[in-house]
Amino acid sequence: MTTSANSATQNQFGQPVGAPLPDWAPRQLPPTTAMYGRYCRVEPIRPAHAEQLFDANGDDQDGRNFTYLFVDPPADIDEYRAWVEKMSVSKDPMMHAIINLDSGEAVGVGSFMRIDPNFGVIEIGNINFSPRLQRTRAATEAMFLMMRRAFDELGYRRYEWKCDSLNAPSRAAAARYGFTFEGVFRQAVVYKNRSRDTAWFSIIDSEWPQVKSAFEHWLDPENFDAQGRQRESLGALMERHRTAK
Repeated sequence: MTTSANSATQNQFGQPVGAPLPDWAPRQLPPTTAMYGRYCRVEPIRPAHAEQLFDANGDDQDGRNFTYLFVDPPADIDEYRAWVEKMSVSKDPMMHAIINLDSGEAVGVGSFMRIDPNFGVIEIGNINFSPRLQRTRAATEAMFLMMRRAFDELGYRRYEWKCDSLNAPSRAAAARYGFTFEGVFRQAVVYKNRSRDTAWFSIIDSEWPQVKSAFEHWLDPENFDAQGRQRESLGALMERHRTAK
Protein backbone atom coordinates (compact mmCIF):
# COMPACT_ATOMS: atom_id res chain seq x y z
CA MET A 1 0.00 0.00 0.00
CA THR A 2 1.25 3.50 -0.78
CA THR A 3 0.82 6.81 0.95
CA SER A 4 -0.06 10.30 -0.19
CA ALA A 5 2.49 12.30 -2.13
CA ASN A 6 2.26 14.88 0.69
CA SER A 7 4.32 12.69 3.01
CA ALA A 8 7.11 14.55 4.85
CA THR A 9 10.00 12.83 3.06
CA GLN A 10 13.25 14.63 2.29
CA ASN A 11 16.10 13.86 -0.09
CA GLN A 12 19.82 14.24 0.62
CA PHE A 13 19.53 18.00 -0.02
CA GLY A 14 16.79 18.45 2.56
CA GLN A 15 14.20 19.02 -0.15
CA PRO A 16 10.70 17.59 0.34
CA VAL A 17 9.98 14.74 -2.08
CA GLY A 18 7.28 12.12 -2.52
CA ALA A 19 7.13 8.93 -0.48
CA PRO A 20 9.57 6.28 -1.74
CA LEU A 21 8.21 3.31 -3.66
CA PRO A 22 11.24 1.04 -4.01
CA ASP A 23 9.20 -2.03 -4.95
CA TRP A 24 6.87 -0.36 -7.43
CA ALA A 25 6.30 -2.18 -10.72
CA PRO A 26 3.85 -1.39 -13.54
CA ARG A 27 0.43 -3.00 -13.16
CA GLN A 28 -1.41 -5.21 -15.61
CA LEU A 29 -4.18 -4.02 -17.89
CA PRO A 30 -7.68 -5.00 -16.76
CA PRO A 31 -8.59 -8.51 -17.93
CA THR A 32 -11.50 -9.18 -20.27
CA THR A 33 -13.33 -11.34 -17.75
CA ALA A 34 -16.64 -10.78 -15.98
CA MET A 35 -16.98 -9.45 -12.44
CA TYR A 36 -19.67 -11.17 -10.37
CA GLY A 37 -21.69 -9.74 -7.52
CA ARG A 38 -24.85 -10.56 -5.60
CA TYR A 39 -27.09 -8.30 -7.68
CA CYS A 40 -25.28 -7.80 -10.98
CA ARG A 41 -22.60 -9.02 -13.33
CA VAL A 42 -20.23 -6.60 -15.07
CA GLU A 43 -18.67 -7.87 -18.28
CA PRO A 44 -16.91 -6.47 -21.35
CA ILE A 45 -19.50 -5.14 -23.78
CA ARG A 46 -20.35 -7.30 -26.78
CA PRO A 47 -22.53 -6.74 -29.88
CA ALA A 48 -25.05 -9.16 -28.31
CA HIS A 49 -25.72 -6.57 -25.59
CA ALA A 50 -26.88 -3.91 -28.06
CA GLU A 51 -30.59 -4.70 -28.25
CA GLN A 52 -31.07 -5.04 -24.49
CA LEU A 53 -29.18 -1.81 -23.79
CA PHE A 54 -31.05 0.08 -26.50
CA ASP A 55 -34.35 -1.14 -25.10
CA ALA A 56 -33.38 -0.17 -21.54
CA ASN A 57 -32.19 3.27 -22.66
CA GLY A 58 -35.54 3.73 -24.35
CA ASP A 59 -37.07 4.24 -20.89
CA ASP A 60 -35.14 7.52 -20.80
CA GLN A 61 -37.71 9.02 -23.13
CA ASP A 62 -36.44 12.60 -23.24
CA GLY A 63 -32.78 11.59 -23.51
CA ARG A 64 -31.64 13.50 -20.43
CA ASN A 65 -29.24 10.70 -19.48
CA PHE A 66 -27.11 11.74 -22.46
CA THR A 67 -26.81 15.45 -21.55
CA TYR A 68 -23.35 15.12 -20.04
CA LEU A 69 -22.12 12.22 -22.18
CA PHE A 70 -19.92 12.82 -25.19
CA VAL A 71 -22.44 11.10 -27.47
CA ASP A 72 -26.05 11.95 -28.27
CA PRO A 73 -28.95 9.51 -27.89
CA PRO A 74 -28.87 7.07 -30.81
CA ALA A 75 -31.47 7.64 -33.50
CA ASP A 76 -32.22 3.94 -33.86
CA ILE A 77 -30.98 0.46 -33.02
CA ASP A 78 -28.66 0.37 -36.02
CA GLU A 79 -26.81 3.47 -34.84
CA TYR A 80 -26.59 2.11 -31.32
CA ARG A 81 -25.44 -1.31 -32.52
CA ALA A 82 -22.64 0.35 -34.49
CA TRP A 83 -21.53 2.18 -31.32
CA VAL A 84 -21.57 -1.05 -29.29
CA GLU A 85 -19.56 -2.85 -31.96
CA LYS A 86 -16.99 -0.04 -31.90
CA MET A 87 -16.77 -0.15 -28.11
CA SER A 88 -16.49 -3.94 -28.05
CA VAL A 89 -13.06 -3.78 -29.72
CA SER A 90 -11.78 -0.69 -27.91
CA LYS A 91 -8.98 -1.26 -25.41
CA ASP A 92 -9.26 2.22 -23.89
CA PRO A 93 -11.96 3.01 -23.04
CA MET A 94 -12.68 -0.59 -22.06
CA MET A 95 -16.46 -0.56 -22.05
CA HIS A 96 -18.47 -2.91 -19.83
CA ALA A 97 -22.13 -3.85 -19.75
CA ILE A 98 -23.94 -4.13 -16.42
CA ILE A 99 -26.26 -7.14 -16.23
CA ASN A 100 -29.08 -7.18 -13.68
CA LEU A 101 -29.05 -10.72 -12.31
CA ASP A 102 -32.80 -10.68 -11.56
CA SER A 103 -33.76 -9.97 -15.17
CA GLY A 104 -30.64 -11.32 -16.86
CA GLU A 105 -30.59 -8.23 -19.09
CA ALA A 106 -28.01 -5.55 -19.80
CA VAL A 107 -29.29 -2.31 -18.27
CA GLY A 108 -26.28 0.03 -18.16
CA VAL A 109 -22.66 0.63 -19.13
CA GLY A 110 -19.44 1.96 -17.65
CA SER A 111 -15.82 1.82 -18.70
CA PHE A 112 -12.27 1.66 -17.49
CA MET A 113 -10.49 4.46 -19.33
CA ARG A 114 -7.30 6.54 -19.39
CA ILE A 115 -5.65 3.38 -18.14
CA ASP A 116 -2.03 3.98 -17.10
CA PRO A 117 -0.41 0.75 -15.85
CA ASN A 118 2.99 2.43 -15.47
CA PHE A 119 1.71 4.81 -12.82
CA GLY A 120 -1.10 2.60 -11.50
CA VAL A 121 -3.86 5.07 -12.39
CA ILE A 122 -7.24 4.18 -13.86
CA GLU A 123 -10.47 6.10 -14.42
CA ILE A 124 -14.09 5.00 -14.33
CA GLY A 125 -16.13 6.82 -16.95
CA ASN A 126 -18.68 6.72 -19.77
CA ILE A 127 -21.27 5.74 -17.18
CA ASN A 128 -24.83 5.47 -18.43
CA PHE A 129 -27.33 3.84 -16.10
CA SER A 130 -30.68 3.31 -17.78
CA PRO A 131 -33.79 4.05 -15.69
CA ARG A 132 -34.01 0.30 -15.03
CA LEU A 133 -30.65 0.42 -13.26
CA GLN A 134 -30.82 3.79 -11.51
CA ARG A 135 -31.31 3.80 -7.72
CA THR A 136 -30.87 0.02 -7.46
CA ARG A 137 -28.49 -2.12 -5.46
CA ALA A 138 -27.13 -3.45 -8.77
CA ALA A 139 -26.05 0.07 -9.79
CA THR A 140 -24.03 0.57 -6.62
CA GLU A 141 -22.62 -2.94 -6.74
CA ALA A 142 -21.43 -2.45 -10.32
CA MET A 143 -19.31 0.51 -9.23
CA PHE A 144 -17.96 -1.51 -6.30
CA LEU A 145 -17.02 -4.45 -8.52
CA MET A 146 -15.05 -2.23 -10.87
CA MET A 147 -13.24 -0.56 -7.96
CA ARG A 148 -12.45 -3.94 -6.45
CA ARG A 149 -10.91 -5.12 -9.72
CA ALA A 150 -8.72 -2.04 -9.93
CA PHE A 151 -7.48 -2.12 -6.33
CA ASP A 152 -7.65 -5.75 -5.15
CA GLU A 153 -7.07 -7.68 -8.36
CA LEU A 154 -4.71 -5.33 -10.18
CA GLY A 155 -3.08 -3.26 -7.44
CA TYR A 156 -3.69 0.18 -8.93
CA ARG A 157 -2.81 3.17 -6.72
CA ARG A 158 -5.36 5.71 -7.89
CA TYR A 159 -8.94 5.43 -9.13
CA GLU A 160 -10.38 8.53 -10.81
CA TRP A 161 -13.83 9.96 -11.48
CA LYS A 162 -14.24 13.03 -13.69
CA CYS A 163 -17.36 14.83 -14.82
CA ASP A 164 -18.73 18.11 -16.11
CA SER A 165 -18.54 20.43 -13.11
CA LEU A 166 -22.21 21.33 -13.73
CA ASN A 167 -23.33 17.70 -13.54
CA ALA A 168 -24.74 17.75 -10.00
CA PRO A 169 -25.97 14.11 -9.99
CA SER A 170 -22.53 12.84 -11.04
CA ARG A 171 -20.79 14.91 -8.38
CA ALA A 172 -23.22 13.61 -5.76
CA ALA A 173 -22.62 10.04 -6.92
CA ALA A 174 -18.85 10.47 -6.64
CA ALA A 175 -19.22 11.66 -3.04
CA ARG A 176 -21.60 8.80 -2.23
CA TYR A 177 -19.14 6.26 -3.65
CA GLY A 178 -16.33 7.52 -1.43
CA PHE A 179 -14.38 9.69 -3.86
CA THR A 180 -12.53 12.79 -2.66
CA PHE A 181 -13.10 16.02 -4.60
CA GLU A 182 -9.80 17.41 -5.85
CA GLY A 183 -10.81 20.53 -7.74
CA VAL A 184 -12.01 21.86 -11.08
CA PHE A 185 -9.99 22.10 -14.29
CA ARG A 186 -11.37 25.19 -16.01
CA GLN A 187 -12.23 25.05 -19.72
CA ALA A 188 -10.71 21.59 -19.88
CA VAL A 189 -12.91 20.13 -22.61
CA VAL A 190 -15.04 21.15 -25.59
CA TYR A 191 -17.91 18.79 -26.33
CA LYS A 192 -21.25 19.09 -28.09
CA ASN A 193 -20.17 22.62 -29.12
CA ARG A 194 -19.96 23.82 -25.54
CA SER A 195 -17.26 24.39 -22.97
CA ARG A 196 -16.76 22.10 -20.00
CA ASP A 197 -15.06 22.72 -16.71
CA THR A 198 -14.10 19.28 -15.39
CA ALA A 199 -14.49 18.27 -11.75
CA TRP A 200 -11.88 15.75 -10.57
CA PHE A 201 -12.37 13.12 -7.86
CA SER A 202 -10.25 10.19 -6.72
CA ILE A 203 -9.85 7.28 -4.35
CA ILE A 204 -6.29 6.20 -3.55
CA ASP A 205 -5.15 2.80 -2.35
CA SER A 206 -4.63 3.86 1.27
CA GLU A 207 -8.33 4.86 1.39
CA TRP A 208 -9.62 1.74 -0.31
CA PRO A 209 -9.95 -0.53 2.79
CA GLN A 210 -12.40 1.87 4.42
CA VAL A 211 -14.28 2.52 1.17
CA LYS A 212 -14.48 -1.22 0.54
CA SER A 213 -15.84 -1.91 4.02
CA ALA A 214 -18.55 0.73 3.58
CA PHE A 215 -19.63 -0.78 0.26
CA GLU A 216 -19.71 -4.29 1.70
CA HIS A 217 -21.78 -3.14 4.66
CA TRP A 218 -24.24 -1.29 2.42
CA LEU A 219 -24.59 -4.19 -0.05
CA ASP A 220 -25.23 -6.76 2.70
CA PRO A 221 -28.86 -7.96 2.51
CA GLU A 222 -29.12 -7.24 6.24
CA ASN A 223 -28.86 -3.55 5.42
CA PHE A 224 -32.31 -3.67 3.79
CA ASP A 225 -35.70 -4.18 5.37
CA ALA A 226 -38.50 -6.40 4.06
CA GLN A 227 -39.61 -3.62 1.70
CA GLY A 228 -36.10 -3.23 0.29
CA ARG A 229 -35.43 0.07 2.02
CA GLN A 230 -31.87 0.73 3.17
CA ARG A 231 -31.25 0.82 6.90
CA GLU A 232 -28.08 2.90 6.56
CA SER A 233 -27.14 5.06 3.59
CA LEU A 234 -23.88 4.49 1.75
CA GLY A 235 -22.87 8.08 2.42
CA ALA A 236 -23.32 7.63 6.16
CA LEU A 237 -21.39 4.37 6.07
CA MET A 238 -18.53 6.00 4.15
CA GLU A 239 -18.26 8.68 6.83
CA ARG A 240 -18.41 6.15 9.67
CA HIS A 241 -15.82 3.79 8.20
CA ARG A 242 -13.44 6.63 7.42
CA THR A 243 -13.75 7.99 10.94
CA ALA A 244 -13.10 4.56 12.43
CA LYS A 245 -9.89 3.83 10.50
